[in-house]
Amino acid sequence: MLRLSFATGTEPGKWFERFRRATDHGGLETIDADDALDPLLAGEVDVVLARLPHGGIDKRISEDTTHIVRLYTEARGVAVPKDSVFAELGEAVDPRDIADEYLNYRIGPDASLDIDEIRAGLQVVAANVGIVIAPRPLLKVLSKKQVVPLELKDPQVPQTEIALVWLKENDSEAIQDFVGIAKGRTLNSSRHEAPKKTAREKAKAKQARRNAGAKTGSQKSPNRSSRPRKGRRG
Repeated sequence: MLRLSFATGTEPGKWFERFRRATDHGGLETIDADDALDPLLAGEVDVVLARLPHGGIDKRISEDTTHIVRLYTEARGVAVPKDSVFAELGEAVDPRDIADEYLNYRIGPDASLDIDEIRAGLQVVAANVGIVIAPRPLLKVLSKKQVVPLELKDPQVPQTEIALVWLKENDSEAIQDFVGIAKGRTLNSSRHEAPKKTAREKAKAKQARRNAGAKTGSQKSPNRSSRPRKGRRG
């Protein structure tokens, strides 16, 4: 049995379904958590689908003791009222266009997030007041009917990444199979793919094949024309 917790705002249902259908590890037990790392640190799960700072790491874990496989970067997002001009246009929002809007919540400078505060901020947005700035996938999951999550074109807003995290001491075939599924590998592919060859290595291999071909050609039987001819009868 593989135990996994996944961060609020991620939607790994297809991965779960494929793991249950295509592997034989005793099933899959999942937990939806605002902070997916908590169950891992408490020893309640084997692996987590966590939200981390883009290119960074959560202070509670260390790369010396944990494996971290980064899967994708989340888009920046802004939640606006359904009746706003931004929602009507449905386009990515420029930060200058929302400079005067009341800010109910904004992702921290270190990409930290308080999910409870985001939920509270979205309730205010639903009342047609202000905006919330957070990862767009998270806003999509948390937003109700009166709120529209849009892409935010602001490079100054920190980004987050979704990653699989587990303790090195707890590594297992079940975890590796789930990692493979999340990364899109086929079930028949090797978990440890051969490293790609460099251009120099490819050139050497090509030359070796040419040399082998030339050597084979030189060992062929002589042509009939080179055989001695029989004398004519008188």
